[in-house]
Order: sequence, then structure tokens, then C-alpha cells
Amino acid sequence: MDVKLPNFDAKSKKTATKLPKPNKRPSKKQMREAVKTLIAYAGDDPTREGVIDSPKRVATAYSELFAGYEQGPKQILSKTFQDISDYNDIVLLRDIAFYSHCEHHLVPFFGKVHIAYLPKEGIVGLSKLARLVEIYARRLQTQENLTAQIIEALNTYLEPRGAAIMVEAEHMCMSMRGVRAPGATTLTQKFTGIFAEEKSERERFFALVNGAR
Repeated sequence: MDVKLPNFDAKSKKTATKLPKPNKRPSKKQMREAVKTLIAYAGDDPTREGVIDSPKRVATAYSELFAGYEQGPKQILSKTFQDISDYNDIVLLRDIAFYSHCEHHLVPFFGKVHIAYLPKEGIVGLSKLARLVEIYARRLQTQENLTAQIIEALNTYLEPRGAAIMVEAEHMCMSMRGVRAPGATTLTQKFTGIFAEEKSERERFFALVNGAR
């Protein structure tokens, strides 16, 4: 069977706080034809009963798995609360589960994100921090970019006195293929403001993240 893949340039310029600017997306029909090609390349028959509807299902799944391209951080971080009774200590949300896809192999990596910030003039709803993670996780990613993009968005729209993030994840590109090291965990972290300047604040962040659960 001869199925042509869509011919489009996937290059895009991506920044932490701006949506990437890809070229026009292929149509759903082109997407389904591409999935048929992948099924055939894997060695299966795209017309077989078990997979004949897979192209349609994959196209639908991609709309959910990569929904982050349709959203930006400004949408969720623009609303802050000023009435916080002079609270100025750490706000930390830990164990935020996420699922993303490696941009190199297009297979999942998943884990947890821990975010903290020191309020300056207000706070953001806790659910917004989890949604911020979702926006950047539901794109083709590297863990390093994911880490940097989340904290930069937080700094841009919340302007805290300092922010901290730690991401821990297992990468299926290492667990399922290649070196095949299931269970290996990758850690990335980034600090800004007071967290970057003061070792004691970083130590406090680590203590809170690793404390009793």
C-alpha cells in the first residue's frame, strides 16, 4: 500500500511564555493517512480489523495529548489574589503529576513537578499551578525545557520574590528502548530570585519537597 505522508515543515520557534508558531497544521485526513503509514511501517496491516479505526482514534488522542499548543500561561496566571493577610512565606505545591512526550522519539515521559514561590504582591490559585504544568507538558518536550518554561512563565506573570521548581520523571525512550533502564529517574531543577541567591532558601525548598507525606 502506498500512502503519502503529509509534506510540511515542523520547525517552530518556541519561548517559555509565548506559544510556539508552527506552520499550518495538516488536515485530519492527512493525519489519519500518516498513522496508516506508521502502522504499515511497524509491520502490520492498516486494513486489519483491530487497527482499521486506529488512525481516527490517534487523531482524536493527539488533540488531547498535545492540547498545550492551544493554550498559554497568560490565560491562567493573570488572575491573582491580593488579600493574603500579609502572608509572605513559601507557597509550595508538590507532587503535581504530569504526562508529556519526548520530542526526540515521540514517546511518553511522566512524573511529578514541585513548584514553590515567595509572593510579592499576591498569590495565584493553587489549581492554576497544576494547569500551568499541563500547558507545557502537553506539548512535544524535553524535561529541561519543561522545567525552564514553567518557572519562567511563573516569574513573568506572577513576579514573585523568588521561585523554585523540581521535576522528576521516567522517560520511556530509556525504559522501553535503547539502554532499556526501567525505573531510572531524571531530576531537573531551577531557581530564581531569593531561591537562587540564598542557599538556605534552596535547602528549605528541598526539605519541604522531601518532607513527610
